[in-house]
Amino acid sequence: MLQQGRVRASYRTDLVTVLLGTWFSLGLFLDAWAHSNVPELETFFTPWHAVFYSGFAATGAWISWQVWRNVQAGRRGLAAVPEGYGPAVLALPVFAVCGFGDYLWHTFIGIEQGIDILFSPTHLGLITSMIVILTTPLRTAWADGGSPSFLRFLPAGLALSFATALVLLFAQYADATVYGPEGIIRAFSFEKGAGGSGGATRLAASITVTNLVLLAPLLLAVRRFRVPVGTATLLQVVVMLLSTAVANYENLEIAAAFVVSGIVADVLLWKLRPSEERLREYRVFAFAVPLVTWALYFAVAGVSVGRMPGVTEMWTGAPIVAALHGLLLAVVLVPTRRS
Repeated sequence: MLQQGRVRASYRTDLVTVLLGTWFSLGLFLDAWAHSNVPELETFFTPWHAVFYSGFAATGAWISWQVWRNVQAGRRGLAAVPEGYGPAVLALPVFAVCGFGDYLWHTFIGIEQGIDILFSPTHLGLITSMIVILTTPLRTAWADGGSPSFLRFLPAGLALSFATALVLLFAQYADATVYGPEGIIRAFSFEKGAGGSGGATRLAASITVTNLVLLAPLLLAVRRFRVPVGTATLLQVVVMLLSTAVANYENLEIAAAFVVSGIVADVLLWKLRPSEERLREYRVFAFAVPLVTWALYFAVAGVSVGRMPGVTEMWTGAPIVAALHGLLLAVVLVPTRRS
């Protein structure tokens, strides 16, 4: 019997996968918003869970249909699973089991409404399997590499963006995007109402975590693709749309600053063309993007409030620290030029 080769998912298949994944992701962010903003939430059966789990059902049915069509065409085993879809096929039952576990958890232990939502074992199982499912179009594109157009790269770009947003969602305790301008200024002014130096410590730590979460996907993608212009802006728009919802729309000015930084990052992608082969440009990109991002972060906060933070060292040094972290990440990801 001849060994059957793996099939490749079409562009349309990947596009539908990521659009259903968008439904899936929005349901999760609605649920996260509800856990943080609806104090009387006392049941598993909510409109937000309905959006979330129906999105999972639709995504799972679509992926299962792709495999079943190949089985009907005579393919067997792995040959029936499109390239890049294998991990998602395994993650679907894991998600279903964790979803049932989450129902039991809420029924017998209760509904989380604070930071504990981010550490619930069932939630961690859900988010891990969900990211595996959502990044399916990215794995399909990864097999191709090359220099795709923005439209061709769109399913992979959206998958990358939603995965980044979900990682940041589960790092809410260290998410600098949810700060409003007043909170930023007060924290780095060491004001007592903002926790004094403790408030500054929390913001500084949040900047470090958020910087790495936002930058790592771009640096990873640049290693594999000639990333099309618009990808960085797409990532920031998706992350900020969901971030503002979680922050109850109290960080709109800061969200706008991140979107502008995405545009600047796209200009740098176009000008520098960073890659493993162009190591100097890769490292310059990794240094420059955080520097611009966090400089805009403090500039917009200062303009919105009418003053800059009272401790000059904090707001002038934080963008430089973030840039150095970006450079270090680039060195770790690509220590030497590929021969």
